[in-house]
Amino acid sequence: MPPRQDKMEITYLLLLVVVAQSFAMPLSSLEETDKWLLAEKYLRRFYNLRAGLQGTKTHRSSDAMHAKIREMQSFFNLQVTGSLDANTLELMSMARCGVPDVGEYNHFPRHLKWQNTNVTFRIVNYTPDLKKADVDRAIHNAFNIWADVTPLTFKKLHEGMADIMISFGTKEHGDFNPFDGPDGLLAHAYPPGRDIGGDTHFDEDEHWSKDSDAYNLFLVATHEFGHALGLSHSTDPGALMYPVYSYSQGYPLSEDDITGIQALYGPNPRHRKVKPKPDAPNKCDPMLNFDAVTELRGETIIFKDRFYWRLHPQFAEPEQTLIKSTWPSLPNKVDAAYEYPEKDMVFIFSGIRMWALNGYNLVEGYPKYIHKLGLPKTVRTVDAAVYIPDTGKTLLFSEEHYWSYDEKTNTMDSGFPRSIEMDFPGMAEEVDAAVYQYGYLHFFHEHTQFEYSYSARKVIQIVRTNSFLNC
Repeated sequence: MPPRQDKMEITYLLLLVVVAQSFAMPLSSLEETDKWLLAEKYLRRFYNLRAGLQGTKTHRSSDAMHAKIREMQSFFNLQVTGSLDANTLELMSMARCGVPDVGEYNHFPRHLKWQNTNVTFRIVNYTPDLKKADVDRAIHNAFNIWADVTPLTFKKLHEGMADIMISFGTKEHGDFNPFDGPDGLLAHAYPPGRDIGGDTHFDEDEHWSKDSDAYNLFLVATHEFGHALGLSHSTDPGALMYPVYSYSQGYPLSEDDITGIQALYGPNPRHRKVKPKPDAPNKCDPMLNFDAVTELRGETIIFKDRFYWRLHPQFAEPEQTLIKSTWPSLPNKVDAAYEYPEKDMVFIFSGIRMWALNGYNLVEGYPKYIHKLGLPKTVRTVDAAVYIPDTGKTLLFSEEHYWSYDEKTNTMDSGFPRSIEMDFPGMAEEVDAAVYQYGYLHFFHEHTQFEYSYSARKVIQIVRTNSFLNC
């Protein structure tokens, strides 16, 4: 397709990130110069850092470099230090969308939108990865997502010029914004306007799918059409328009996405009801409560709604990620979790089922029913679980009672269930989450954290739940 150049171009480049891959990246093995080169390239591309001295010591210490690092840290809700700490470096190493994060770097006036509510589109060519009908369905459903919450309607053209021209191409594909081959840039779109405005291109070097395999065309298209309708990126990790993409099921828009698109076009006059995804939880919300907490190979994983926070000893700030980004086969809601380090396994509970993970891989044969552990059929949910290394026992909490499970014999201890209130004096009657660290049990109930000495059998201190997240 020949380029159309009547206006300045800015490309929205969407990259798929499977967050599990980022855990394996040996950032510590990078040479110091390589880290600063990575940072300089990142900040030049997304934060308008002027071309500098190619990672030299002088450039590393420049005020401009540290100012841009602070700007980037602020955008992603990291601790704003201005230094290239491990948490910042890891985020810089992740694949992400290529549109700049700073508004001043955008060549277009803000709030670009289509002036007509009837927007036309045309699919110029198709990917061989999917049946033509599957591509049509993915594109149709992606447009319908935005039509559900706005007055917009979308009409498909089979020939001629449409507002949004959709095509698949490789490398240099006609707009002077080349793709880079497999597993890199997935797609890009242009904001509303004449000529190239609104056009959306997908990289044919990727493998496109209609499920969680490879790259889901529906989700990528829905994100890109958000750009083609005038949306920029969201700082909410739960939003579809967040720079980092992840696979998820169900309705893809969050409250943040809906608020953004309705600020441009208004609500749907047909009053169609949708159930948006909840926004990402705020770690410093004083009323925050946890769903589950577990250790995982020296890190602490805290589950809340569709997300988890990852606390690493080398990171000053916790990292928030969608559960489905790392573990696509896990449910969106986790009730309880614990690590059994002797077998390098983490067990995840949701409802009456449990999953086993070996690191970041699902163990074959799971999920299983929680009653296989010896819990009575009357127990429908495990509220919290924690392994005590000193005893070899795992404590399983449900409502006002708990059980003791022997990991070596794979049997439930006799004499249980027992009362939480009786055996853990000073505690709440119920437990939302629990984790064992450095000889102390940390029990979480609503917005309160109880630090409990297992040897002394007493509560040492009571603090807010989110103090565990450095708040």
